[in-house]
Amino acid sequence: MTGLYDDAMFDFSRGEFGSAVEKFKTILEREPGNFEARLALGMAFYRLGNFSEAIAEGHKAEALRPRDQLVHTNLSLFYQKAGDRTRAEHHGLQARIASWREEAGKAPGAQSEPSAPELRMARTPPPPVQFPSQPWKKRKSEDKPSDKSNENSVRTGNGTAEQDRSRP
Repeated sequence: MTGLYDDAMFDFSRGEFGSAVEKFKTILEREPGNFEARLALGMAFYRLGNFSEAIAEGHKAEALRPRDQLVHTNLSLFYQKAGDRTRAEHHGLQARIASWREEAGKAPGAQSEPSAPELRMARTPPPPVQFPSQPWKKRKSEDKPSDKSNENSVRTGNGTAEQDRSRP
């Protein structure tokens, strides 16, 4: 069945929506609970401009997964194109609620990563730790007297400067 689904998706991607519809219908005759085929059939009908069939297939997909974000996004689009703004807004809101549920189910700050290691993005190493400036420490240039008038001063043990009297 995977081969037929792949063929149907290939037809869909090439814009051959009529052929894709027939293949999706064949899949759904054998597997009525195939969610992906049901969702794609609704989108194929939408692309053909058959909004009533798209809406019907969208609701069948909704019966399979009532809280799925993509189902409600598609139904919102289908109703919008069919001219039913009220139902389009309803399903748009349901899609947003579904996305909030999905976000709430994730751990804070967690990002989903591919299960295959070769598909994971390379991570940059963290930046080196830099110590904050320490304003209470004097810089070496501050320890040296830069004023010419203080050249003859001598530091005493208590930290005060006294004039050197040994020089004339």
